[in-house]
Amino acid sequence: MLKKIDKNEKRKVRHTRVRQKIKGTPVKPRLNVYRSSNHIYAQIIDDVNGHTLAQASTLEKDLNLSSTKNKEAAKVIGQTIAKRAIEKGIAEVVFDRSGYIYHGRIKELADGAREAGLKF
Repeated sequence: MLKKIDKNEKRKVRHTRVRQKIKGTPVKPRLNVYRSSNHIYAQIIDDVNGHTLAQASTLEKDLNLSSTKNKEAAKVIGQTIAKRAIEKGIAEVVFDRSGYIYHGRIKELADGAREAGLKF
């Protein structure tokens, strides 16, 4: 019998492997992305102190998104997280895509953050 491959388990393995190399500091924190089937979440994290400095997600009502599961929503979240980071004095981050392929919604979130002025 064939064993079905669990894509999320493989993503978690990639994520733990990459997280051994990526660290967020107070000067250059980590931009972490989580993508579910319905929503996308972004956090800027200082790993040294263990604090979340800024966050944005498609669950927020004030963003007025028509759909929460498409590329346009991901781009809005990228722009929102970049705006909130710049307000707190964060200009440069380390991008942590959490084991997801840099394609689709993940790429749009990164492009939106870059367009809004975040450097990574």
